[in-house]
Amino acid sequence: MRNVEIAKEPIELYKILKLEGLAPSGGEAKKAVADGQVLVNGAVETQKRKKIVAGDVVSFGSETLTISLEK
Repeated sequence: MRNVEIAKEPIELYKILKLEGLAPSGGEAKKAVADGQVLVNGAVETQKRKKIVAGDVVSFGSETLTISLEK
């Protein structure tokens, strides 16, 4: 599990995948979400633009990200 700091919240789910290098492009990130490959707080999430806030846990493949706000 790794911590990801975001500058402001909320941030859209697909952007987290793209910015953290878990998907090579925004389009591929959106497809992964739409295909049900991403979990948010332990539940499958299919909304590409799901608003992610500090405290959320995003899982994709073998990666698990804990989201926090920059200080």
